[in-house]
Amino acid sequence: MLELRGVDTYYGNIQALRDISLHVDDGEIVTLIGANGAGKSTTLMTICGILRPRRGEIFWNGRPIHELAPHEIVMLGISQVPEGRLIFPDMSVQENLDLGAFLRRDVQGVRQDMDYVFELFPILAERRRQAGGTLSGGEQQMLAISRALMARPSLLLLDEPSLGLAPIIIQQIFAIIHKVNANGTTVFLVEQNANQALRIAHRGYVMENGRISMEGLAEDLLQSPEVRSAYLGM
Repeated sequence: MLELRGVDTYYGNIQALRDISLHVDDGEIVTLIGANGAGKSTTLMTICGILRPRRGEIFWNGRPIHELAPHEIVMLGISQVPEGRLIFPDMSVQENLDLGAFLRRDVQGVRQDMDYVFELFPILAERRRQAGGTLSGGEQQMLAISRALMARPSLLLLDEPSLGLAPIIIQQIFAIIHKVNANGTTVFLVEQNANQALRIAHRGYVMENGRISMEGLAEDLLQSPEVRSAYLGM
């Protein structure tokens, strides 16, 4: 479904990604774990077209997309939940969700997806007229995920969904990610919480200093001495 081949990304003259090659197959949850500053978020921003790779290629269902604009990539079926949530705080929950469906013209489908996200997150239905900025951190994360789902993506990119949340909320968020995947949406998950991420993922990649240092089945990475020592505190 998604493939990166030898991608290098820079911020000015500073190289952030070095020869990144990875793939995400239809129906999977794939996670990219690593320390803060390793290049995980840069990888997602490069996929989404916010950053352009200086070298390498990105393919979506066999089609090169690394020269497309971000909105064109969204229209192909890729949506991102950014780090820090970045909802529109002065707009209502309903308005944030409407913006997620901005590029769509299938009115009936949008209504169905609105019902779907309210089923996933009933608290958002209760607070649909409430300003997004008045929600708790966990509720804002729910809103950010729901806003991305309103684009009806085939691939959902999640950037640090557990960041700054209480443990009980983290459990709820990861349970929803698993449910969204079970309902047919492929997930590429960037996460510092390696234990949680690897427990719901099918496969994983480990990133260090802008490079992929390890890859494999999630269950194998969970048992890896290197991963357990560096990321699981074991």
